[in-house]
Amino acid sequence: MRDTWSSRSTFILAAIGSAVGLGNAWRFPGLAAKYGGGAFLFVYLIAMLIIGIPLLMMEISIGRHTQKGAPGSMRAINKKSEPIGWMGVANGMGISVYYAAVFAWVILMFFSSFKFASMTGDTDAASMLWFNTISSTGTTTGFTTISWKVLICLIIAWAACYFCIRNGTTTVGKVVKYTVSLPVICLVILAIRGFTMDGAMAGVAKFFIPDWSALSDSNLWVDAIGQVFYSLSTSMAIMFAYGSFLNPKTNIAVDAIIIAFADMLISVIAGIVMFTTMAGVGMLDNMSASGISTAFIIYPQAIVSLSNNGVVNAIFAFVFYFCLITLAIDSLFSIIEGISTAISDKFNLDKKKTTLTICCIEGVLSLIYVTGAALAVLDIADYFINSYTLLLTGIGEVVVVGWFFKTSKVLEQVNKNTVKFKMPAWWFIPSIKYIAPVALTGLFIWNVVNLVKGGGIYGAADGYSLAANALFGWAIMAFIVAFGFIIKIFVKIKAKDGYKEDQRTFDDFGKEVQ
Repeated sequence: MRDTWSSRSTFILAAIGSAVGLGNAWRFPGLAAKYGGGAFLFVYLIAMLIIGIPLLMMEISIGRHTQKGAPGSMRAINKKSEPIGWMGVANGMGISVYYAAVFAWVILMFFSSFKFASMTGDTDAASMLWFNTISSTGTTTGFTTISWKVLICLIIAWAACYFCIRNGTTTVGKVVKYTVSLPVICLVILAIRGFTMDGAMAGVAKFFIPDWSALSDSNLWVDAIGQVFYSLSTSMAIMFAYGSFLNPKTNIAVDAIIIAFADMLISVIAGIVMFTTMAGVGMLDNMSASGISTAFIIYPQAIVSLSNNGVVNAIFAFVFYFCLITLAIDSLFSIIEGISTAISDKFNLDKKKTTLTICCIEGVLSLIYVTGAALAVLDIADYFINSYTLLLTGIGEVVVVGWFFKTSKVLEQVNKNTVKFKMPAWWFIPSIKYIAPVALTGLFIWNVVNLVKGGGIYGAADGYSLAANALFGWAIMAFIVAFGFIIKIFVKIKAKDGYKEDQRTFDDFGKEVQ
């Protein structure tokens, strides 16, 4: 019997927890600082409305209708499109391996927060705390250096992840009540502190008042659309899986909008925290679009400048990194849930054992991030997945649904149980059929052009070798693209033992429900 969410609110909280992650807390504020504050918020809102919400509705509704993960859902739409679903699963695999490492770093900083008590006013020491603690060389040649502290925290991260999803929707439903509400509470506490600081209103003004001249910067549009796309956890097999656990009577049209705007609201609160705090300590111009730099280098400098009382500063450090822990945990386990659902659905495997196996395998793979080369490897892997394979997956999904299927059938599923609000055809269909494919393809081409301009390999300017890019970038990207075809090989092998694939189409699932 398939898992189901215990209630509508549980699903909404789980989806919000998946969508709201570390990027909301550190990348969103950094991009707003980079691109004219309110101008970035304006473009982000537009991108959310015309791309993010329709894409989110599409994945959830198809998953609910087919009761399948990403590959099964895409196969029901068009049998030839199943590899696109597996690309989403493989994206999740690649991301979760390094996301667990970042989660481990956050845990490590949480346990190290007491050290800020003795660093009052010493911004140099604060900025180096994380870097020294993880023992990173910052290069791809530090594989022999091991940080045992990071290793312990990485084990904690994977154990916590499995604990949260060991029983599927049952345990996820219990956990998200806390992992969604606690970060909001923490952010509000940090925001209140930010507002009480001298100069805080200058930060608020910079965050909300638009610099309309920034709209002429094409990078603003690229980054805003990209932030929406990545933030909502689409193209990672998550929302198909979460949708497949839904009751057929769920109101997806309304729920998806709640999820999307909750995601944006938490991003805005995080922006208020960053802008008021950084303005209060005189570091408003130091904000960075790099999430790693913001969380582990720049914000620690602000922490030790919050007050002259080291204990107070340490307390706020604990609150900040605890907030990041709660943001990271549900994003990680939601990715694993998407992977586990897809594989167990395809091969009729025990879900709990599949989840444990995935956590163990990916846990072993993530050990590379306890070495001195962790930062460099993460930099390369994150770039290639986010800049290319995630976008390719999103393009594939909307092209298949928009051009090789009747988009109106998906819209019917979106509006199936809604009365007061229905997703308009003029909003949904043009977005899925035209706007999203063009926007995501434009992002992909933009990234390819930048890659070529950089000499044909990413990271050359930072000293990353061709071998490092090939191993941790191109090879990972090739695996993700080829993953669906690798699965086909396993299917042929299992077919010899009597295994048969599910041949039902999107319309067949509809007939069964009737």
